[in-house]
Amino acid sequence: MKDKLTKRWSTYETFYVDLGDMKVSDIVITNHARSRWIDRVEHEKTGYEDIAEFLWECLKQGRIESYYRNEQDVYLIDNDLVFVAEFSPSLTDTDILGNPLHKMIIVTFLGRMSETMELRDLKSYYSWLRHSRRMTLVKNSRKKK
Repeated sequence: MKDKLTKRWSTYETFYVDLGDMKVSDIVITNHARSRWIDRVEHEKTGYEDIAEFLWECLKQGRIESYYRNEQDVYLIDNDLVFVAEFSPSLTDTDILGNPLHKMIIVTFLGRMSETMELRDLKSYYSWLRHSRRMTLVKNSRKKK
């Protein structure tokens, strides 16, 4: 979703917001991210445009920051909401100097730290998820025998 204020006839440079060393000019919400948004974040405003509008406002206000300093894929909103994003260079948008702008692709929403304590340390959260999935698989294989 592009910012609604930039729909003019190329009289201005493309609108973008700096996030770390990326210049975000567009936000793409995946189907998986939308389903996780409905499950873990919000139950009323669940459309793609609602989610993208919320993320744009957070980007503009500087409320999004990297979860880990050296990793570029997990981000926090207001030190609470954790989401995973990937970036790809935009094929059509550049800044005034000709540098490429980026699309922020929202892969998934992990949830809120205030509600899910495991999100405070993602490495232990992922190991917990792997363990719980493995145990589920073990239980299911026992049933088949």
